Amino acid sequence: MAKSIDYHDYLIESLKEPSEAAGYLNAALDDGDIDGFLEALRNVVEAHGGMTKLSENTSKGRNSLYKTISGNGNPYLRNTNEILQALGFHLAIAPNDNDHQKRA
Repeated sequence: MAKSIDYHDYLIESLKEPSEAAGYLNAALDDGDIDGFLEALRNVVEAHGGMTKLSENTSKGRNSLYKTISGNGNPYLRNTNEILQALGFHLAIAPNDNDHQKRA
């Protein structure tokens, strides 16, 4: 019997690659569903070391970060997305050129 791979584990592993994470986040943004985008963002955070590492890298508290990217969080992002859509624009994600160097 073939060994099955857990989808979530596979997803998290693939999101460690900056270009994969950017594509994943852009696909979530393209759907226009901020809740879906925030879920995707939580997956990318998990792939890149979790909330503790993010907290250390941003100098923001873990609780604040959890609230910001929760399903009910970030009203600023919701409003910004609505405004951009009304103007005929959308947000896009791109990896920083030096992203690999930061994490190495």
